Amino acid sequence: MTAATLRSLTAKDLAQMARERGVEGWHSMRKEELINALIRMARRRASADAKQGATSSTLRRDRGGHAAAARSRPINGSHAASPQARKRISQLQSKLAMVRNLASSAPDHAVRHDRLVVMVRDPYWLHAYWELSPRSVDRAQAAMGQRWHGSQPVLRVLRMQPDAAALHERDIPIHGGVRNWYVDVQDPPADYRLEIGYLAEDGSFYCLARSNEVSTPPAGTSDAVDENWKAVAEDADRIFAMSGGYSAQGASRELQELLEERLRRPLGSPMKTRFGRGAAGREGEQLEFAVDAEIIVYGATSRDAHVTLQGEPVQLREDGTFAVRLSLPDRRQVIPIVASSYDGVEQRTTILAVERNTKNMEPVVRDVADVHD
Repeated sequence: MTAATLRSLTAKDLAQMARERGVEGWHSMRKEELINALIRMARRRASADAKQGATSSTLRRDRGGHAAAARSRPINGSHAASPQARKRISQLQSKLAMVRNLASSAPDHAVRHDRLVVMVRDPYWLHAYWELSPRSVDRAQAAMGQRWHGSQPVLRVLRMQPDAAALHERDIPIHGGVRNWYVDVQDPPADYRLEIGYLAEDGSFYCLARSNEVSTPPAGTSDAVDENWKAVAEDADRIFAMSGGYSAQGASRELQELLEERLRRPLGSPMKTRFGRGAAGREGEQLEFAVDAEIIVYGATSRDAHVTLQGEPVQLREDGTFAVRLSLPDRRQVIPIVASSYDGVEQRTTILAVERNTKNMEPVVRDVADVHD
């Protein structure tokens, strides 16, 4: 165990190691303090192991001809583990504990309450975020007893039915050291709820927290086609609304608290969400409004194929998929997409014909009193 190795770990991993090794005051230490404390403890243990080895060597020399028998004699039915083996076992135990531990690295008092919040990203993806206290994980371990040793942390996906029943769809294995997870779902639109906890080998499930209910939009309404999704901060109000924030059952308080904490700003009222920032505009200002459109052409082919779109080469991803964003002018246009095999022997062509027809309607001016009623 070296300082360089320890610095490559996160503060949470170091705190977990310090806790398991009995380092006093580990919960209040910073990362560098944790590293120094672990190195000191490792040196003390190495010194103790060296002394123990020297004592064993002296005993073997004193016993003379009995040395070979002493080396091969089992202790409590098994051979004694070497210091290296004990160190390796300790490292594996520490790693297993960190993988299973879903608790936040913050102290118990910093986590006000356990929570699992789900947000809708698009028709096929949900984003789950959780905060769990170490005390809650300790309670789960105590409640599960012997089943804890073979258990696995999971996100349980529940699909809500029209009669309000929750259908168990699947369990997604997760691990400690993270506080969020992307969940893929199918057949939009649909209603979902998630649970986070530990799944034992016998199939029993210990739930730590349940999420809010969310509704995915119909397919084709997603604007997240690019490889990298926009940051939540850029469209938080839309995600909040899609995730049940302004549902008929009332706002999701935990989801609103989470977004406001992370974004450091209050979310807009339902009036502002519906009418945009213009609902709070100043009297006498003229409403400006401009609309444009683009088209995204995407598909998949063999990884070694050559693809062109309107005669221009298209760069393929490693799995053979591609996506191209094109302008959509106010007219009809024909877009040929051609895929050729790597040797040029086979060729396939798809032609897209698209048309845009934009109309600017006459403006409607409402009485201010009618808007706010």
